[in-house]
Amino acid sequence: MTSGRLLITGAAGEVGSALRGLLRDHLGEAFPTLRLSDTRDLGEAAAGEEIAYADLTKFEEVRRAMDGVDAVIHLGGIANEHSYEMIRDVNVDGTYHVLEAARQAGVQRVAFASSIHTVGFYPRSETISPSVPVRPDTYYGVSKVYGEALGRMYWERSGMEFVGVRICSFQPQPKDARHLSTWLSPRDAAQLFARAVTVPDVGFLIVAGISGNTRRWMSPEGWDVLGYTPQDDAEAYAAGVEDIHGDPNDITEQRQGGIFVDSGYTGLAGKEQ
Repeated sequence: MTSGRLLITGAAGEVGSALRGLLRDHLGEAFPTLRLSDTRDLGEAAAGEEIAYADLTKFEEVRRAMDGVDAVIHLGGIANEHSYEMIRDVNVDGTYHVLEAARQAGVQRVAFASSIHTVGFYPRSETISPSVPVRPDTYYGVSKVYGEALGRMYWERSGMEFVGVRICSFQPQPKDARHLSTWLSPRDAAQLFARAVTVPDVGFLIVAGISGNTRRWMSPEGWDVLGYTPQDDAEAYAAGVEDIHGDPNDITEQRQGGIFVDSGYTGLAGKEQ
Protein backbone atom coordinates (compact mmCIF):
# COMPACT_ATOMS: atom_id res chain seq x y z
CA MET A 1 0.00 0.00 0.00
CA THR A 2 1.34 3.46 -0.89
CA SER A 3 1.08 6.56 1.24
CA GLY A 4 0.16 8.93 -1.57
CA ARG A 5 3.01 11.26 -0.61
CA LEU A 6 4.82 13.36 -3.23
CA LEU A 7 8.13 15.03 -2.34
CA ILE A 8 9.07 18.27 -4.06
CA THR A 9 12.69 19.35 -3.66
CA GLY A 10 13.52 22.99 -4.27
CA ALA A 11 9.97 23.83 -3.24
CA ALA A 12 10.88 27.43 -2.31
CA GLY A 13 12.24 28.18 -5.77
CA GLU A 14 10.47 29.85 -8.67
CA VAL A 15 9.15 26.66 -10.23
CA GLY A 16 8.57 24.95 -6.88
CA SER A 17 6.56 27.85 -5.50
CA ALA A 18 4.33 27.83 -8.56
CA LEU A 19 3.81 24.07 -8.47
CA ARG A 20 2.97 24.19 -4.78
CA GLY A 21 -0.10 26.22 -5.61
CA LEU A 22 -1.06 24.63 -8.93
CA LEU A 23 -0.33 20.90 -8.72
CA ARG A 24 -3.42 19.86 -6.81
CA ASP A 25 -5.65 20.66 -9.77
CA HIS A 26 -3.83 17.93 -11.72
CA LEU A 27 -2.92 15.26 -9.17
CA GLY A 28 -6.43 14.08 -8.37
CA GLU A 29 -6.38 11.51 -5.59
CA ALA A 30 -2.95 10.16 -6.48
CA PHE A 31 -1.04 12.28 -3.98
CA PRO A 32 -3.13 13.71 -1.14
CA THR A 33 0.06 14.80 0.66
CA LEU A 34 2.75 17.12 -0.69
CA ARG A 35 6.01 17.06 1.24
CA LEU A 36 7.93 20.25 0.53
CA SER A 37 11.69 20.41 0.92
CA ASP A 38 14.29 23.15 0.61
CA THR A 39 16.90 24.97 2.70
CA ARG A 40 15.01 28.26 2.34
CA ASP A 41 11.91 29.33 4.26
CA LEU A 42 8.79 27.48 3.14
CA GLY A 43 6.39 29.22 5.49
CA GLU A 44 3.59 27.36 7.25
CA ALA A 45 2.35 24.03 5.94
CA ALA A 46 -1.15 24.26 4.48
CA ALA A 47 -3.69 21.44 4.59
CA GLY A 48 -2.27 18.40 2.84
CA GLU A 49 1.31 19.69 3.11
CA GLU A 50 4.36 18.64 5.11
CA ILE A 51 7.62 20.56 5.48
CA ALA A 52 10.91 18.66 5.47
CA TYR A 53 13.95 20.91 5.33
CA ALA A 54 16.97 19.23 3.74
CA ASP A 55 20.31 20.31 2.29
CA LEU A 56 20.93 18.47 -0.98
CA THR A 57 24.64 18.26 -0.21
CA LYS A 58 23.94 16.20 2.94
CA PHE A 59 22.78 12.70 2.14
CA GLU A 60 21.33 11.88 5.55
CA GLU A 61 19.08 14.95 5.45
CA VAL A 62 17.83 14.01 2.00
CA ARG A 63 17.32 10.40 3.09
CA ARG A 64 15.18 11.50 6.06
CA ALA A 65 13.05 13.69 3.80
CA MET A 66 12.48 10.66 1.55
CA ASP A 67 10.91 8.39 4.20
CA GLY A 68 7.38 7.37 3.28
CA VAL A 69 7.52 8.98 -0.16
CA ASP A 70 6.04 7.40 -3.32
CA ALA A 71 7.27 9.84 -5.95
CA VAL A 72 9.61 12.82 -6.23
CA ILE A 73 9.67 16.00 -8.29
CA HIS A 74 13.32 17.01 -8.07
CA LEU A 75 13.55 20.75 -8.69
CA GLY A 76 16.28 21.48 -6.14
CA GLY A 77 19.72 22.80 -7.04
CA ILE A 78 21.40 25.82 -8.56
CA ALA A 79 19.25 27.02 -11.46
CA ASN A 80 21.99 28.92 -13.27
CA GLU A 81 25.64 28.68 -14.17
CA HIS A 82 28.09 28.81 -11.26
CA SER A 83 31.62 27.71 -10.46
CA TYR A 84 32.40 24.08 -11.24
CA GLU A 85 32.80 23.35 -7.53
CA MET A 86 29.36 24.70 -6.63
CA ILE A 87 27.67 22.93 -9.54
CA ARG A 88 29.41 19.69 -8.57
CA ASP A 89 28.47 19.91 -4.89
CA VAL A 90 24.84 20.98 -5.28
CA ASN A 91 23.65 19.81 -8.70
CA VAL A 92 25.77 16.73 -9.33
CA ASP A 93 26.24 15.29 -5.84
CA GLY A 94 22.83 16.62 -4.77
CA THR A 95 21.07 14.81 -7.60
CA TYR A 96 22.90 11.61 -6.73
CA HIS A 97 21.76 12.04 -3.12
CA VAL A 98 18.14 12.43 -4.23
CA LEU A 99 18.15 9.42 -6.53
CA GLU A 100 20.04 7.14 -4.16
CA ALA A 101 17.86 8.18 -1.22
CA ALA A 102 14.81 7.53 -3.40
CA ARG A 103 16.09 4.06 -4.28
CA GLN A 104 16.75 3.22 -0.65
CA ALA A 105 13.28 4.47 0.33
CA GLY A 106 11.54 2.40 -2.35
CA VAL A 107 10.33 5.41 -4.32
CA GLN A 108 8.59 4.39 -7.54
CA ARG A 109 9.04 7.47 -9.73
CA VAL A 110 11.29 10.54 -10.01
CA ALA A 111 10.52 13.53 -12.23
CA PHE A 112 13.69 15.55 -12.75
CA ALA A 113 13.94 19.22 -13.69
CA SER A 114 16.41 19.00 -16.53
CA SER A 115 17.12 21.88 -18.89
CA ILE A 116 17.42 23.20 -22.43
CA HIS A 117 21.06 23.77 -21.49
CA THR A 118 21.73 20.06 -22.01
CA VAL A 119 21.48 20.89 -25.72
CA GLY A 120 22.18 24.62 -25.62
CA PHE A 121 24.75 24.67 -28.43
CA TYR A 122 22.32 23.47 -31.09
CA PRO A 123 21.41 26.13 -33.65
CA ARG A 124 17.99 27.71 -33.40
CA SER A 125 17.39 26.59 -36.98
CA GLU A 126 17.21 22.93 -35.85
CA THR A 127 14.28 21.19 -34.19
CA ILE A 128 15.68 19.14 -31.32
CA SER A 129 14.25 15.81 -30.24
CA PRO A 130 15.01 14.23 -26.84
CA SER A 131 17.19 11.63 -28.57
CA VAL A 132 19.79 13.93 -30.17
CA PRO A 133 23.37 13.86 -28.79
CA VAL A 134 23.72 16.30 -25.90
CA ARG A 135 25.53 19.60 -26.44
CA PRO A 136 25.67 21.25 -22.99
CA ASP A 137 26.60 24.91 -22.88
CA THR A 138 27.79 25.32 -19.26
CA TYR A 139 28.75 23.39 -16.13
CA TYR A 140 25.07 23.82 -15.27
CA GLY A 141 24.08 22.13 -18.52
CA VAL A 142 26.55 19.32 -17.84
CA SER A 143 24.97 18.78 -14.41
CA LYS A 144 21.60 18.26 -16.09
CA VAL A 145 23.12 15.80 -18.58
CA TYR A 146 24.51 13.94 -15.57
CA GLY A 147 21.11 13.91 -13.88
CA GLU A 148 19.48 12.40 -16.97
CA ALA A 149 22.21 9.76 -17.27
CA LEU A 150 21.98 8.90 -13.59
CA GLY A 151 18.22 8.56 -13.93
CA ARG A 152 18.74 6.15 -16.82
CA MET A 153 21.04 4.04 -14.68
CA TYR A 154 18.61 3.88 -11.76
CA TRP A 155 15.81 2.84 -14.14
CA GLU A 156 17.95 0.13 -15.74
CA ARG A 157 19.49 -1.17 -12.50
CA SER A 158 16.75 -0.60 -9.95
CA GLY A 159 13.51 -0.24 -11.90
CA MET A 160 12.87 3.26 -10.53
CA GLU A 161 11.00 5.13 -13.26
CA PHE A 162 12.41 8.48 -14.34
CA VAL A 163 11.05 11.39 -16.38
CA GLY A 164 13.46 14.18 -17.29
CA VAL A 165 11.70 17.45 -18.15
CA ARG A 166 14.00 19.76 -20.10
CA ILE A 167 12.68 23.08 -18.80
CA CYS A 168 13.39 25.89 -21.24
CA SER A 169 12.11 29.28 -20.04
CA PHE A 170 9.75 29.12 -17.07
CA GLN A 171 8.12 32.55 -16.81
CA PRO A 172 4.69 34.00 -16.02
CA GLN A 173 4.76 35.23 -19.63
CA PRO A 174 7.37 35.64 -22.39
CA LYS A 175 9.78 38.52 -21.93
CA ASP A 176 11.72 38.51 -25.23
CA ALA A 177 11.87 36.99 -28.70
CA ARG A 178 13.71 33.86 -27.55
CA HIS A 179 10.85 33.04 -25.19
CA LEU A 180 8.50 32.75 -28.17
CA SER A 181 10.23 29.40 -28.73
CA THR A 182 11.21 28.40 -25.19
CA TRP A 183 8.41 29.58 -22.89
CA LEU A 184 6.89 27.22 -20.31
CA SER A 185 3.88 28.73 -18.57
CA PRO A 186 3.17 27.98 -14.90
CA ARG A 187 -0.08 26.15 -15.62
CA ASP A 188 1.54 24.04 -18.34
CA ALA A 189 4.43 23.27 -16.00
CA ALA A 190 1.98 22.07 -13.35
CA GLN A 191 0.21 19.81 -15.83
CA LEU A 192 3.48 18.45 -17.23
CA PHE A 193 5.06 17.60 -13.88
CA ALA A 194 1.81 16.15 -12.56
CA ARG A 195 1.60 13.87 -15.58
CA ALA A 196 5.25 12.97 -15.12
CA VAL A 197 4.54 11.47 -11.67
CA THR A 198 1.06 10.02 -12.23
CA VAL A 199 0.98 8.38 -15.67
CA PRO A 200 1.75 4.66 -15.28
CA ASP A 201 4.50 2.66 -16.95
CA VAL A 202 6.68 5.39 -18.43
CA GLY A 203 10.00 3.66 -17.72
CA PHE A 204 12.67 6.18 -18.69
CA LEU A 205 11.60 9.27 -20.63
CA ILE A 206 13.02 12.67 -21.58
CA VAL A 207 10.63 15.38 -22.80
CA ALA A 208 10.72 19.05 -23.72
CA GLY A 209 9.57 21.35 -20.94
CA ILE A 210 7.78 23.99 -22.98
CA SER A 211 4.28 25.21 -23.69
CA GLY A 212 2.62 24.58 -27.05
CA ASN A 213 4.63 27.32 -28.72
CA THR A 214 4.16 27.76 -32.46
CA ARG A 215 7.86 28.68 -32.83
CA ARG A 216 9.26 25.94 -30.59
CA TRP A 217 12.73 24.53 -31.25
CA MET A 218 12.09 21.29 -29.36
CA SER A 219 9.90 18.50 -30.66
CA PRO A 220 6.92 17.21 -28.65
CA GLU A 221 8.15 13.61 -28.63
CA GLY A 222 7.07 11.88 -25.43
CA TRP A 223 4.22 14.26 -24.69
CA ASP A 224 1.81 11.64 -25.98
CA VAL A 225 3.22 9.08 -23.54
CA LEU A 226 2.43 11.45 -20.67
CA GLY A 227 -0.82 12.72 -22.12
CA TYR A 228 0.52 16.27 -21.84
CA THR A 229 -1.58 18.76 -23.79
CA PRO A 230 -0.27 22.30 -23.25
CA GLN A 231 -2.84 25.04 -22.94
CA ASP A 232 -0.60 28.02 -23.68
CA ASP A 233 1.30 29.30 -26.73
CA ALA A 234 3.84 32.12 -26.50
CA GLU A 235 2.56 33.37 -29.85
CA ALA A 236 -0.20 35.17 -27.96
CA TYR A 237 2.50 37.58 -26.71
CA ALA A 238 4.47 37.89 -29.96
CA ALA A 239 3.47 41.43 -30.82
CA GLY A 240 4.91 42.74 -27.57
CA VAL A 241 8.20 40.82 -27.44
CA GLU A 242 9.36 39.68 -30.90
CA ASP A 243 11.46 42.83 -31.35
CA ILE A 244 13.25 42.31 -28.01
CA HIS A 245 16.49 40.54 -28.89
CA GLY A 246 20.22 41.04 -29.23
CA ASP A 247 22.52 41.25 -32.24
CA PRO A 248 21.46 38.49 -34.69
CA ASN A 249 25.13 37.98 -35.58
CA ASP A 250 26.06 37.12 -31.98
CA ILE A 251 26.32 33.44 -31.07
CA THR A 252 23.96 34.01 -28.15
CA GLU A 253 21.23 34.85 -30.68
CA GLN A 254 22.05 31.89 -32.91
CA ARG A 255 22.10 29.01 -30.42
CA GLN A 256 19.26 27.67 -28.33
CA GLY A 257 21.01 28.21 -25.00
CA GLY A 258 21.03 32.00 -25.39
CA ILE A 259 23.42 33.88 -23.08
CA PHE A 260 24.64 30.58 -21.61
CA VAL A 261 26.63 29.82 -24.80
CA ASP A 262 28.79 32.93 -24.34
CA SER A 263 32.25 31.71 -23.31
CA GLY A 264 32.45 34.54 -20.78
CA TYR A 265 29.15 33.79 -19.08
CA THR A 266 29.67 32.77 -15.42
CA GLY A 267 26.15 33.16 -14.05
CA LEU A 268 26.20 33.22 -10.28
CA ALA A 269 29.91 32.58 -9.90
CA GLY A 270 31.44 35.22 -7.66
CA LYS A 271 28.02 36.44 -6.53
CA GLU A 272 26.26 35.83 -3.24
CA GLN A 273 23.62 33.08 -3.26
